[in-house]
Amino acid sequence: MPDYRYIAAHALTGEILHWDMPLSDVEFGPELCGPGSLNATLNPTFGWPLDTMLDAGDTLVFAERNSELLWGGILWRGEPQGAKLPIEASGFTSYLHRRFDLHGNLAGRGPYIGADPCQVIRDVWAYAQDQPDGDLNVTVDDTRSKAKVGTAKAPYAINRWEARNLGEIVDDMAHQDNALEWSEAVAWRHSRAERRILLGAPKLGRRREDLTFTTGANVRGEPEVVQNADEYAQWVVGLGAGDGRNRKIAIDGQRNGRLRLESRLETSEKDENTLRQRTRRERQARQVMATLTELEIADHPAAPFGSLRVGDEVRIQLHEPHTEFDGWLRITGWTLKPGQDQTAERMTLKLERPNKPADSADDPEPEEDE
Repeated sequence: MPDYRYIAAHALTGEILHWDMPLSDVEFGPELCGPGSLNATLNPTFGWPLDTMLDAGDTLVFAERNSELLWGGILWRGEPQGAKLPIEASGFTSYLHRRFDLHGNLAGRGPYIGADPCQVIRDVWAYAQDQPDGDLNVTVDDTRSKAKVGTAKAPYAINRWEARNLGEIVDDMAHQDNALEWSEAVAWRHSRAERRILLGAPKLGRRREDLTFTTGANVRGEPEVVQNADEYAQWVVGLGAGDGRNRKIAIDGQRNGRLRLESRLETSEKDENTLRQRTRRERQARQVMATLTELEIADHPAAPFGSLRVGDEVRIQLHEPHTEFDGWLRITGWTLKPGQDQTAERMTLKLERPNKPADSADDPEPEEDE
């Protein structure tokens, strides 16, 4: 059985408070464009109250498997239940949601005109960690994207009188069209727990030809492949920039012997070729019926736990009594439950299709030409 260890450290000094906390009922993992989480129960196995060392909001928690760090974050909550102490922790980016821009424009780093959203995220972290007692020793990748934030007419400004939440600014950057994705990672570097923000532009991860998940090998439980036609369509009409009769329009479709279903893609695209390309991609994304959002797996040479990365695309082959599925899906997160007593460790992958349909439900309806 793999060897797990849970380490507590002081958030500011990095001093190790405990090298092997007695945790049970542990579940932890990262996520795409989110901090991830750890939930566990601290058991009273020592003669002195270990919980006095776990100061919520000032303690870091790391999860290690076979000497490899897999997760790290900040302890935010401990609520005693009798002799036990359930604890909750979140990744380092959760800290930014407890911090605000008190100077405006991140202390002069903005306002932003034609700025790379990746740089704005780096500036957010730099600002947060420059302030007294705010340094978590988090580093951010030097990735660059092709997206731009702010214009000469409308700069991306962070006004001092608004006291913007730093975490919300990061979320704002990740929501920019075709900009970036992010996640967190930890690793041992010369006896120090390195803490990194991984940036991918426009996406994190890659297609992993070296990993497979197959019934009878490393798939566990009862996978639920859902057949849902709510978003299915063989025909898509793409609407671009312009008003009334002058609005750009593109139609892409493919007959396949099924009842015809249609969808509309609302955009502000001015270029006709780009609009046609986006409309075709939307049709291809919507012409997929089966979906799988979670998959329970076991550690296996076909896909060792330590090799899984958020954002990667992996091939999944299911041959269950009521389910047949063979396709590529993207890992958007995972949660790992270490083995306990007679229960083997298990991991649950959070999945989505690599090409998702655009969500145009909230887009405004185009004005009718009278």
